[in-house]
Parts: sequence; structure tokens; C-alpha cells
Amino acid sequence: MSKLEELINKLCPNGVEFKTLGELGKFYGGLTGKSKEDFNKGNAKFITYKNVYENLSLKIDVEDRVNIGENEKQRTLEYGDIIFTGSSETSDECGISSVLTQKTEEKLYLNSFCFFLRLNDKNLLNPDFTKHLFRSSNLRYQIGKTASGVTRFNVSKKAMEKVCIPVPPLEVQCEIVRILDNFTLLSAELSTLLSTELKARQKQFSYYREKLYKSNENIKRLDEVVDIRLGLTHTPKYVENGIKFISAQNTSNDYLNLDHVKYISQKEYDSITDNAKPKRGDILFTRVGSNLGHPVIVETDEKLCMFVSLGYLRIKNTNSVLNTYIKHWINTENFWSQVRKNVHGSAKVNLNTGWLSKFEISIPSIKEQQNIVNILDKFEKLCNDISDDLPAEIEVRKKQYEFYRDKLLTFKELKS
Repeated sequence: MSKLEELINKLCPNGVEFKTLGELGKFYGGLTGKSKEDFNKGNAKFITYKNVYENLSLKIDVEDRVNIGENEKQRTLEYGDIIFTGSSETSDECGISSVLTQKTEEKLYLNSFCFFLRLNDKNLLNPDFTKHLFRSSNLRYQIGKTASGVTRFNVSKKAMEKVCIPVPPLEVQCEIVRILDNFTLLSAELSTLLSTELKARQKQFSYYREKLYKSNENIKRLDEVVDIRLGLTHTPKYVENGIKFISAQNTSNDYLNLDHVKYISQKEYDSITDNAKPKRGDILFTRVGSNLGHPVIVETDEKLCMFVSLGYLRIKNTNSVLNTYIKHWINTENFWSQVRKNVHGSAKVNLNTGWLSKFEISIPSIKEQQNIVNILDKFEKLCNDISDDLPAEIEVRKKQYEFYRDKLLTFKELKS
């Protein structure tokens, strides 16, 4: 028999008492009467909607600030307060909870889009217990029913007063906290471990890539080995089906993603210059945005047309230059140092064909290129495998935690 089972058999063998939130405490709103300017240069800590939404335990080591006047009367949060998001685009995401589980002397002000429950008797519920309880499936179902709306849903505090929760003995609460906190701790440690491993491998990958491309032999101008082309500069007329029209958003991964594309007609495709029509083997690169320069090789024979947010490099002589060699080179410091020389302090960077054509690149023998590509492909695969494992493992741990959380927080109700 587990320690939790022993405590339940000893302290509440016939069930636990259930109480409504209205019986347990009172609801209060967040800040009132604040303008946008009050959040520019604040003098007091401010708890955001995102902070509440993302954390079981409220994060209080924050940089968010709000300006509070010397004699201004605003409610502040206290240890044990249970905070809820007030609205969302779906009823299922309304009333997401977070709990202030740390004691602090600092004043914490809550945003106006959230509200909180303050218990009448703060010794009745362990704050670390409530952080798990109010995220459980049963409580989320009850809270979801308190929301109403059409395009945006809002939680009714009146309806929230009727939400009913179990109130087991504190010893039982503490044991449940110990078990569930271990789940979340293990999940966090595993995530950190995988993330650290990924960073180490990426650093190693970057090191060897720079080392392998450091040769100064057989230097060529980029336009000697590839043709450089840009996508369509105007927005075409889209149709329901036809030729796939791609943009930078289709190259955000390490491959060309054609799952979500727009289409143009065959007639329009025929009228468009061939410069905007990439083919198998071409190296696409993003010309703008946060993913600037990201290279992806086209590995399909489908007809494609691309927008000006993309460009492509087409190898002139495939017997002397590998497209995979060029792809890896685009990620090197050699490439990006040449980009920086041409940017001249511009805030918005576009990869320009005029100066791309003048970039210098070392072109070793085809055999040496293949050796370099083989090494870097192995590193890339290793990094991608770890990167794929990280969210998958986190999801497994999350499901495991949710299963045991709901199981441990399901109590038999004590009959009076």
C-alpha cells in the first residue's frame, strides 16, 4: 500500500468534503483605470495574462512593470491566491489557472484581463495542491462551462462561485503535491538534458562546418558556379487548384513543405518568366524575414512557381559542384561574413542577387565536396533527431503527468 493510500484510509476513509469556490473565498479583479502609458515606465511588478496562462506556479521574477501612484488603491496578489485568465477565443481555454506559491514582500499587480480567488481560510488548501487541482480535467470541465460568448468567450465570476472542488486533509494534499511535483520536475530535467545535448551537438556541428569550409583553394565567384534567380515580384491570381505557388513559409523546415500552398492557373504559370520556376536540385533560399538565408533543396519534379520572398541557386555544372555542398556553405560564417559586408547597417536585410553573385566560395574536387557533405549530413541528422525527440518526449511526459494528476485528484465525496 502506498503512503497516499495509507493517509486516505487513515484520514478520510469515507470520502472527502467538497465545497464550492463561493464558500471557500471571494473573487477579485485585476488592475483598473490604467492607460497604455502606465505600462511603459512602471515602478511595480506586473503579472501578465501570458504569465498566468503558461505557468502552474506564478512566475514572480519578471521584468514586466506598471506605474502605480503613491496613494493609488489597487489590489495586490498574496500567497495562496488562485489566478485565472478571464477570456479567450475558445471556451476550453477560458479560466486557465496559476497559483502564487511563493511568499514575497514585493507587491504584485495583476493585469485587467485576469481575476483571482482569495481563500477565506488560507490554511485550508496547500497552494502547491491548488496549482495542480485547478488544471485537472474535472476542474477544467467545470470552469469551461462558466464561459459564454460568440467570437470571444468570457468567464462569469458568478458561475465560478458554483464550481465545486474536493478539500482533502492537508497531509493528503502534501503527499499528492510530492508525487505530482516529481513528475513535473522529471519532465523539466529531461527537457533541460535534451536541450543541453542539442545545443552541444549544434555547436559541434557548427565547429566542423567552419573547419571543413576554411580552404582558400580554387576560389570562385558564386555566379561562376550557379545561376541566381529570384521569385515573382507581383502577387498572382490564386485559384483553387493548379500549379503550386510557394513562398518563404514553405521552407521553414529543412525540407520544402508543400502541404500548405497556394495555386495559380496553368495559363498564368505559362506566362511567368522561367526565373521564378525552381526545379529539382535547385537550392531555395529565403530572402527576407527571421529565417533569412535558410537553404532548402528542391526534391520534386512537380511544377512550381515561387514568390519574391524566395530565391534559388541552380548549379551550372553538376559534374564539378554539388548542390548539397552549396547548401551547407550558405550556413557558414564565410557566407554570412560576406552578407554583413554588403548590408551597411540596414535594419531590413534582403539577400540581393547583385552582391550575392560576387560572393567568393572555395570549390574543392567533387570527391572532397562529397566527403564534406557526408560528414555534415551526419551531424545535421543527429541534431534533427534530437530536435524531433525533444517535443515528442515532452509530450509523453505531459500525458503521463496528466493521467496521474487526474487519477490522484479524483476523490469520493463525503456524504453528510
